[in-house]
Amino acid sequence: MVRLLRAAAVPVTLVVLVTLAGVVLGRVYAGSLLTMLVAGSAVGSVLVSMVTRRLASWLVAPVSVLAMLGWTAVCLRLAAADAQLPGGFVEVAGDAARNAIPRLLTAMIPVEATPDTILLPVVAAWLAGLAGAEVALRAGRVLLGYLPPVLLHAGAVYVVGPNAEPAIGATAAFVVAAALGLAVSSRRPDEDPLDGLAPTVRSGVQVRLAVASAAGTAVVVALAALLGPAVAALVDARPVDPRRYVEPPQVETLDENPLIRISGWALNPEQELFQVATDSPGPTDPTEGAATGGAAVRIRLAVLSDYDGVTWRVGATYRNAGRILPTTEPAPHATVDTVRQEITVGDLSGRLLPAVPTPREVSGARVAYDPGTGTLIRPDGLAPGLRYTVTSARERPDANLLATANTPAGDGVARVLHVPDGAPEQLRRLATQLAEENGAPYARAAAIEQWLSEHYRLVADAPSGHAYPNLAFFLFGPRNGGGQRGTSEQFAASFAVLGRLAGLPTRVVVGFAAPGSGPVRAADAYAWPEVLFDGLGWVAFDPLPRPDEEPRPVEEDFRPQPEDPPPSEQPEPTLEPTASPPAAAAPGGPTDSGVPTPVLVGGTGGGLLLVVVALLVTLAGLRRAQTRARLHRGDPQHRIAGAWRELTDTLRLAGQPVAADLSATEVAAQARQAFADVRPPAAAYGAAEELARLVNQVSFAPGTADEEQAGAAAAAVTVYTAAVRAARPRWRRLLWSVHPGPLRWRR
Repeated sequence: MVRLLRAAAVPVTLVVLVTLAGVVLGRVYAGSLLTMLVAGSAVGSVLVSMVTRRLASWLVAPVSVLAMLGWTAVCLRLAAADAQLPGGFVEVAGDAARNAIPRLLTAMIPVEATPDTILLPVVAAWLAGLAGAEVALRAGRVLLGYLPPVLLHAGAVYVVGPNAEPAIGATAAFVVAAALGLAVSSRRPDEDPLDGLAPTVRSGVQVRLAVASAAGTAVVVALAALLGPAVAALVDARPVDPRRYVEPPQVETLDENPLIRISGWALNPEQELFQVATDSPGPTDPTEGAATGGAAVRIRLAVLSDYDGVTWRVGATYRNAGRILPTTEPAPHATVDTVRQEITVGDLSGRLLPAVPTPREVSGARVAYDPGTGTLIRPDGLAPGLRYTVTSARERPDANLLATANTPAGDGVARVLHVPDGAPEQLRRLATQLAEENGAPYARAAAIEQWLSEHYRLVADAPSGHAYPNLAFFLFGPRNGGGQRGTSEQFAASFAVLGRLAGLPTRVVVGFAAPGSGPVRAADAYAWPEVLFDGLGWVAFDPLPRPDEEPRPVEEDFRPQPEDPPPSEQPEPTLEPTASPPAAAAPGGPTDSGVPTPVLVGGTGGGLLLVVVALLVTLAGLRRAQTRARLHRGDPQHRIAGAWRELTDTLRLAGQPVAADLSATEVAAQARQAFADVRPPAAAYGAAEELARLVNQVSFAPGTADEEQAGAAAAAVTVYTAAVRAARPRWRRLLWSVHPGPLRWRR
């Protein structure tokens, strides 16, 4: 009995050690399926090694790998059935084999046990059990056989990172199990390996063993003294998250700003985008007004929170998710309804998945999810015929609390309060006018909603665009010249910008006013704004005009600009001086003034020359004043933005204008191309990259820039501009200094 116990000690210990790695990794998984599958790998790998001990060593690995493939197939089937994934086994297994590592490291916590998230742990556990059993059982090196399970355990701890509580219990159990396995499997006290040796040989062996033991003890003590403090310091340190090294699923360019698709859909109203079947009754949300047709269900496609003065962007971080999505606490004063829909995709393209906010469960499609916005994407892209079922928790705010609700402030909502530089003065004055007349946050939002619905016309053929110039033309352009009319794109974007100028946290949502069941067409697509209120969450507003109301001219209610407005920081230059045409002279006779013609011509030429010289000097002075104002006036954030405008103006003057859809990093890469034909100073190469880094900082972390960084931005753009100008001919440098473009180019 004792002999049998000692023989079983090592295999049982290896099974326990490998299983404990599954326990550690299972802390970030939903349910216990992963732990059970890893335990199965541990038992199977060790059992195969025990059964094949009488075979040649080179046969064991192939036999064990074949058994591993069979067990892996069983695990994949179990995981696919548990997650209710569509598709055949070959398709699911192939997808899991291709994407096991990236999806494991980009999956949302808690991770659902799907084929692609269990494949790597199952295979790694089997291989660790195989290696440990072969070394410990066949070679008899028990302690060395523990090394593969130790590495597996450490790998599980690393993969979990800071996403779960420390694995103290599992690690302590690991150490205890390893110690018991060594103790039970060691030789009996009455066994002496030196029996039978001659006394002299026996003495020599004992001396060598004693020296080796002393040396080993000294090494262990030295390592403990050297590494102990460093290891102790790591106890309270936050572990590294390996997920940061893997890029999560991204949306396509088409989906980064779906707001621009509104005008295209409006021109093709009969295009069928998808079919929907809803199990719940229609909405009772009072915010779903005329735009949704009253009895329609508001389905959300994308949430756009970031605005740079040119375009609204999604700016979401999507993580691979399973069938069950992470839950978030609803707003304290909101009623939650459960809505279940089956959606079949038609002509809708891209990766964004339409769903009633906020989705809680998705079946029929592999999705990635952004908890911050509650939106879904399908990483593989949409395809006609794709069918999925989504169950959502729709929140309805208490309308009775809106009038007295406050809006949050601080760094947590800085992203949805940010107003980029360059807002037209008319937009600022309109926002100020509406805010002055309405003090409470909800009153301000309702005033903006009413202003837009009463003064503007909803049309289907308005051009797309929601940059500052587009919004200014929509709000204040002449009615007979195309102004004061637009699609829901301009209505929602104008509300969001005016709301931020009035101190409200806003965002733009793109979605559909869908029937309870039936086709959702392009005509059902529209955009609406939302405002964040304390205790109520995001509340939707409807700034679209009522169909039976004629819009009132803006001029009737918008305060006129003061007669003597204060001078702006940078006046617009007059590029072409105007002059009254001279009076016609009598044919063949002298002028009425009696001045001879040669004198008149000479005087006129000299006057024109003086005007031209004065104009050039004025332009040079204005350009210098503009540069000084950008780089040395205002707070650090505004000075960094001014330096960035200097850089983009430089590129435009150099014949490489910057496209509006490029990020700061992409613009910096384009800036290097300005030196394609010359060898610039070394400092000029890094100037654009440094400036791009500072611009990204002030864009995504407003208020963090300091004076030193503003000075660095000014120095970087000065070095870069000087290098670009030096690479041009002398006449181009002179023209550069007086070019009027930077004074009038829109931002």
